[in-house]
Amino acid sequence: VDPAGELLKLGQVSRGTEGAAGAGVQPLGILRMVSLVASLSDTPAEVAFCFATGNTARQRNLDCGIIEPGRTADFVIMDRAQHAPGATLLESVKLGNLPGIGMTVIDGVIRTQRSRNTPPATAVPEIVFGRYAQYG
Repeated sequence: VDPAGELLKLGQVSRGTEGAAGAGVQPLGILRMVSLVASLSDTPAEVAFCFATGNTARQRNLDCGIIEPGRTADFVIMDRAQHAPGATLLESVKLGNLPGIGMTVIDGVIRTQRSRNTPPATAVPEIVFGRYAQYG
């Protein structure tokens, strides 16, 4: 019996953290949770990210967590952390590693670039003529 698998079919699995996001430095709780779910279960890393983003947004009727027209443009650009095992971001997260955060966009505005609180990303986005492009 796989109750989580049954819930997943209905899009009802969501994950969160008790870390206070407004308390200054976010303790990376949600990223750690995603990597733990992926590495300690049969859950693919991309599905673990969905538990923490789109599924939660749908269940709580939030205007974030899903990238589509008309929704708030809040997202994070991340990549495999430098020197972490795994050939890709998803493989690395599946092995239990935190991703490297290269950029944070809130309300469509670039708010931060390279994170000081995560390992450095392998590829870091670069702002080019007011737009961003991923360069390795």
